[in-house]
Amino acid sequence: MVILGIETTCDETAAAVVRRTEDGQGRILSNVVLSQVSEHAQFGGVVPEIAARAHVEALDHIIAQAMAEAHTSFAALDGVAAAAGPGLIGGVIVGLTTAKAIALAHDKPLIAVNHLEAHALTARLTDATPFPYCLFLASGGHTQIVAVLDVGRYVRLGSTIDDAIGEAFDKTAKLLGLGYPGGPLVETEAARGDPARFALPRPMAGRRDADFSLSGLKTALRIEAEKIAPLSDQDVADLCASFQQAVVDVVKDRLRSGLSMFRVRIGTPNALVCAGGVAANQAIRKVLHRLAFEVGTELVAPPPALCTDNGAMIAWAGAERLALGLTDPLDVAPRARWPLDQLTKVAPSLPSRGGG
Repeated sequence: MVILGIETTCDETAAAVVRRTEDGQGRILSNVVLSQVSEHAQFGGVVPEIAARAHVEALDHIIAQAMAEAHTSFAALDGVAAAAGPGLIGGVIVGLTTAKAIALAHDKPLIAVNHLEAHALTARLTDATPFPYCLFLASGGHTQIVAVLDVGRYVRLGSTIDDAIGEAFDKTAKLLGLGYPGGPLVETEAARGDPARFALPRPMAGRRDADFSLSGLKTALRIEAEKIAPLSDQDVADLCASFQQAVVDVVKDRLRSGLSMFRVRIGTPNALVCAGGVAANQAIRKVLHRLAFEVGTELVAPPPALCTDNGAMIAWAGAERLALGLTDPLDVAPRARWPLDQLTKVAPSLPSRGGG
């Protein structure tokens, strides 16, 4: 089957066409992403109203480009998928409404995709990863550890109780005057800094649960920066290195707890999967490799372009759901909040489907 996917939940306007074969293999026919970073950079973060207007202006052209690159037509599609949440509601409305119009005009099934489920299933598109597996999702808006049992069957093992990891990186960059988006800039500065110079806390470390907390770490960094202001270039590098090392240590501790919970409740995961822009951080990636080795599994890390928001992941999630006969009515509502583990209520002890 061939599916058009539309993604507009934050500051990327994206569309893609993906093919799914009967045996569950996936192929990306096109994947077009227009970033709005330049529109939001001067504000140090995403402005919802600006994002929504940019989606309106660009989406039709992005879809046309995706269809042209895939050498296909609306008539040849088997379905139209759009991210229906969670996300900035203005942007979600733009993408979902456009998908509804295409589905109605061409008499195609509509699939309203949970944006987090799309991240969760990307490893099956890129690596045909069999269920069940453990997902570490870390981005500007989300930080979660999730047991992925099947399409629509998820158990949240841990999440952040305040800031997402990506958000903490962005706020650290803003505090230190580095610019936006902050994650890559902090990582670059950290590479030339001393991670042991500042004694920053490791929030939640040692707890038996798998939850995260980043607000205290962010506050501690601000206090250290204020103590030595004005900051030299080396001060900034050392603060970034100390912050990044603290995050790495927190990820290692929290994910180790999450994997332990996975083994107790479900069994050995077929993979540790990472998704979200934070997964591109090389220091964090090294820890993920080590943790996967510890539990006797492999790390599956889709290419960076498929870890961040994109249309291919939406199209693939739509294809996975359509293959099971799961479609949505044209009056399906957009959602600003839509927890992944509330897609369906699943008992962790239930057996899950196997491979791709």
